[in-house]
Amino acid sequence: MGIIVLGSYLSPYTLRVLIELEELGVDYELKLVNLKQGEHRTPEFLKMQPFGQVPVLQDGELTLFESRAITRYLAEKFDGQGTPLLGKSMKEKALVNQWVEVESQNYDRPLISIVEQVVWTPSWGKTTNEEIVAAEMAKLEKVLDIYEVQLTNHKYLAGDFFSLADLGHLPGTHLLVNIGKKGAIFAARPHLNAWWEDISSRPSFKKIMAKTS
Repeated sequence: MGIIVLGSYLSPYTLRVLIELEELGVDYELKLVNLKQGEHRTPEFLKMQPFGQVPVLQDGELTLFESRAITRYLAEKFDGQGTPLLGKSMKEKALVNQWVEVESQNYDRPLISIVEQVVWTPSWGKTTNEEIVAAEMAKLEKVLDIYEVQLTNHKYLAGDFFSLADLGHLPGTHLLVNIGKKGAIFAARPHLNAWWEDISSRPSFKKIMAKTS
Protein backbone atom coordinates (compact mmCIF):
# COMPACT_ATOMS: atom_id res chain seq x y z
CA MET A 1 0.00 0.00 0.00
CA GLY A 2 1.34 3.40 -0.98
CA ILE A 3 0.40 6.96 -0.12
CA ILE A 4 -3.33 7.69 -0.24
CA VAL A 5 -4.74 11.20 -0.03
CA LEU A 6 -8.40 11.75 0.70
CA GLY A 7 -9.32 15.23 -0.38
CA SER A 8 -10.88 17.60 -2.86
CA TYR A 9 -9.62 19.80 -5.67
CA LEU A 10 -11.82 22.52 -4.11
CA SER A 11 -9.62 22.54 -1.01
CA PRO A 12 -6.41 24.60 -1.10
CA TYR A 13 -5.13 22.45 1.76
CA THR A 14 -5.55 19.29 -0.31
CA LEU A 15 -3.78 21.01 -3.20
CA ARG A 16 -0.86 21.87 -0.92
CA VAL A 17 -0.29 18.17 -0.23
CA LEU A 18 -0.67 17.15 -3.88
CA ILE A 19 1.81 19.80 -5.04
CA GLU A 20 4.32 18.55 -2.50
CA LEU A 21 3.91 14.95 -3.64
CA GLU A 22 4.64 16.08 -7.19
CA GLU A 23 7.74 17.95 -6.00
CA LEU A 24 8.93 14.83 -4.19
CA GLY A 25 8.19 12.55 -7.12
CA VAL A 26 6.12 10.25 -4.92
CA ASP A 27 3.44 8.01 -6.40
CA TYR A 28 0.11 8.42 -4.67
CA GLU A 29 -3.57 7.70 -4.99
CA LEU A 30 -6.10 10.52 -4.64
CA LYS A 31 -9.50 9.50 -3.33
CA LEU A 32 -11.86 12.38 -3.99
CA VAL A 33 -14.17 13.45 -1.18
CA ASN A 34 -17.34 15.16 -2.42
CA LEU A 35 -17.63 18.18 -0.13
CA LYS A 36 -20.82 19.42 -1.77
CA GLN A 37 -22.53 16.15 -0.91
CA GLY A 38 -21.16 16.21 2.63
CA GLU A 39 -18.96 13.14 2.35
CA HIS A 40 -16.53 14.76 4.80
CA ARG A 41 -19.23 14.62 7.48
CA THR A 42 -20.09 10.94 7.23
CA PRO A 43 -19.41 8.68 10.24
CA GLU A 44 -16.84 6.76 8.19
CA PHE A 45 -14.88 9.91 7.32
CA LEU A 46 -15.16 11.35 10.83
CA LYS A 47 -13.42 8.25 12.17
CA MET A 48 -10.35 9.37 10.20
CA GLN A 49 -10.76 13.14 10.65
CA PRO A 50 -12.97 14.04 13.64
CA PHE A 51 -13.17 17.68 12.55
CA GLY A 52 -14.64 16.77 9.16
CA GLN A 53 -12.00 18.50 7.04
CA VAL A 54 -9.78 17.51 4.13
CA PRO A 55 -7.13 16.37 3.42
CA VAL A 56 -6.43 13.09 5.17
CA LEU A 57 -3.28 11.07 4.46
CA GLN A 58 -3.08 7.29 4.76
CA ASP A 59 0.34 5.67 4.72
CA GLY A 60 0.09 2.05 5.78
CA GLU A 61 -1.11 2.00 9.38
CA LEU A 62 -0.72 5.78 9.74
CA THR A 63 -3.71 8.08 9.28
CA LEU A 64 -2.77 11.74 9.47
CA PHE A 65 -4.73 14.96 9.10
CA GLU A 66 -3.93 18.71 9.02
CA SER A 67 -2.17 19.70 5.80
CA ARG A 68 0.91 21.24 7.41
CA ALA A 69 1.48 18.15 9.54
CA ILE A 70 1.06 16.03 6.42
CA THR A 71 3.52 18.08 4.37
CA ARG A 72 6.13 17.99 7.13
CA TYR A 73 5.73 14.24 7.45
CA LEU A 74 6.11 13.68 3.71
CA ALA A 75 9.10 16.01 3.43
CA GLU A 76 10.85 14.10 6.23
CA LYS A 77 9.89 10.63 5.03
CA PHE A 78 11.02 11.29 1.46
CA ASP A 79 13.97 13.53 2.26
CA GLY A 80 16.59 12.86 -0.39
CA GLN A 81 13.97 12.15 -3.06
CA GLY A 82 12.83 14.79 -5.53
CA THR A 83 13.01 18.42 -4.43
CA PRO A 84 14.63 18.92 -1.00
CA LEU A 85 12.05 20.93 0.95
CA LEU A 86 13.38 21.10 4.51
CA GLY A 87 16.79 22.74 4.14
CA LYS A 88 20.14 21.06 4.73
CA SER A 89 21.68 22.60 7.84
CA MET A 90 20.04 23.04 11.23
CA LYS A 91 19.87 26.78 10.54
CA GLU A 92 18.11 26.28 7.23
CA LYS A 93 15.66 23.80 8.75
CA ALA A 94 14.89 26.21 11.58
CA LEU A 95 14.19 29.02 9.11
CA VAL A 96 11.94 26.78 7.01
CA ASN A 97 9.95 25.89 10.13
CA GLN A 98 9.77 29.56 11.11
CA TRP A 99 8.27 30.62 7.78
CA VAL A 100 5.89 27.68 7.70
CA GLU A 101 4.56 29.04 11.00
CA VAL A 102 4.42 32.58 9.61
CA GLU A 103 2.27 31.32 6.74
CA SER A 104 -0.02 29.51 9.16
CA GLN A 105 -0.38 32.22 11.80
CA ASN A 106 -0.05 35.49 9.88
CA TYR A 107 -0.58 34.96 6.15
CA ASP A 108 -3.24 32.31 5.77
CA ARG A 109 -5.77 33.73 8.22
CA PRO A 110 -6.51 37.05 6.47
CA LEU A 111 -5.99 35.46 3.05
CA ILE A 112 -8.64 32.78 3.59
CA SER A 113 -11.06 35.37 5.00
CA ILE A 114 -10.66 37.38 1.80
CA VAL A 115 -10.94 34.31 -0.43
CA GLU A 116 -14.09 33.27 1.38
CA GLN A 117 -15.66 36.63 0.56
CA VAL A 118 -14.46 37.22 -3.01
CA VAL A 119 -14.31 33.64 -4.33
CA TRP A 120 -16.45 31.24 -2.32
CA THR A 121 -19.32 33.49 -1.15
CA PRO A 122 -20.29 34.53 -4.72
CA SER A 123 -20.11 30.89 -5.82
CA TRP A 124 -22.69 30.10 -3.12
CA GLY A 125 -25.01 32.78 -4.53
CA LYS A 126 -24.42 35.11 -1.60
CA THR A 127 -23.23 38.73 -1.41
CA THR A 128 -19.61 39.63 -0.63
CA ASN A 129 -19.15 41.64 2.56
CA GLU A 130 -16.86 44.42 1.37
CA GLU A 131 -16.21 45.63 4.92
CA ILE A 132 -14.71 42.27 5.82
CA VAL A 133 -12.66 42.29 2.60
CA ALA A 134 -11.28 45.77 3.34
CA ALA A 135 -10.38 44.90 6.93
CA GLU A 136 -8.69 41.63 6.02
CA MET A 137 -6.88 43.20 3.07
CA ALA A 138 -5.40 45.79 5.43
CA LYS A 139 -4.18 42.98 7.72
CA LEU A 140 -2.72 41.03 4.82
CA GLU A 141 -0.94 44.05 3.35
CA LYS A 142 0.93 44.55 6.62
CA VAL A 143 2.09 40.93 6.40
CA LEU A 144 3.09 41.39 2.76
CA ASP A 145 5.22 44.39 3.70
CA ILE A 146 7.24 42.07 5.95
CA TYR A 147 7.49 39.51 3.15
CA GLU A 148 8.75 42.21 0.79
CA VAL A 149 11.60 43.04 3.19
CA GLN A 150 12.50 39.35 3.59
CA LEU A 151 12.42 38.75 -0.16
CA THR A 152 14.55 41.81 -0.83
CA ASN A 153 17.44 39.96 0.81
CA HIS A 154 16.60 36.38 -0.21
CA LYS A 155 15.17 34.70 -3.29
CA TYR A 156 12.87 32.54 -1.18
CA LEU A 157 11.41 32.90 2.29
CA ALA A 158 13.88 30.71 4.20
CA GLY A 159 16.90 31.66 2.10
CA ASP A 160 18.05 31.11 -1.46
CA PHE A 161 16.39 27.69 -1.83
CA PHE A 162 12.78 26.71 -2.55
CA SER A 163 11.30 24.99 0.48
CA LEU A 164 8.17 23.85 2.25
CA ALA A 165 7.79 27.44 3.46
CA ASP A 166 7.26 28.68 -0.10
CA LEU A 167 5.25 25.70 -1.29
CA GLY A 168 2.62 26.17 1.40
CA HIS A 169 1.66 29.57 -0.03
CA LEU A 170 0.84 28.31 -3.52
CA PRO A 171 -2.84 27.20 -3.48
CA GLY A 172 -4.20 30.01 -1.29
CA THR A 173 -2.31 32.72 -3.14
CA HIS A 174 -3.56 31.32 -6.43
CA LEU A 175 -7.12 31.72 -5.18
CA LEU A 176 -6.43 35.26 -4.01
CA VAL A 177 -4.48 36.49 -7.04
CA ASN A 178 -5.81 34.54 -10.00
CA ILE A 179 -9.39 33.76 -9.00
CA GLY A 180 -10.10 36.59 -6.55
CA LYS A 181 -8.31 39.14 -8.77
CA LYS A 182 -6.37 40.70 -5.88
CA GLY A 183 -2.99 40.55 -7.59
CA ALA A 184 -2.43 44.31 -7.34
CA ILE A 185 -1.19 43.96 -3.77
CA PHE A 186 1.56 41.67 -5.08
CA ALA A 187 2.37 43.79 -8.12
CA ALA A 188 2.92 46.77 -5.81
CA ARG A 189 5.76 44.91 -4.10
CA PRO A 190 8.41 43.98 -6.68
CA HIS A 191 10.36 41.37 -4.71
CA LEU A 192 7.19 39.72 -3.46
CA ASN A 193 5.80 39.70 -6.98
CA ALA A 194 8.99 38.18 -8.40
CA TRP A 195 8.81 35.46 -5.74
CA TRP A 196 5.20 34.70 -6.62
CA GLU A 197 5.96 34.58 -10.36
CA ASP A 198 8.84 32.20 -9.60
CA ILE A 199 7.05 29.72 -7.35
CA SER A 200 3.82 29.73 -9.38
CA SER A 201 5.78 28.76 -12.50
CA ARG A 202 6.88 25.45 -10.99
CA PRO A 203 5.77 22.37 -12.97
CA SER A 204 4.29 20.74 -9.85
CA PHE A 205 1.96 23.67 -9.30
CA LYS A 206 0.94 23.91 -12.94
CA LYS A 207 0.24 20.17 -13.12
CA ILE A 208 -2.06 20.18 -10.09
CA MET A 209 -3.80 23.41 -11.07
CA ALA A 210 -4.56 21.96 -14.50
CA LYS A 211 -6.57 19.25 -12.76
CA THR A 212 -8.75 21.78 -10.95
CA SER A 213 -10.05 23.49 -14.07
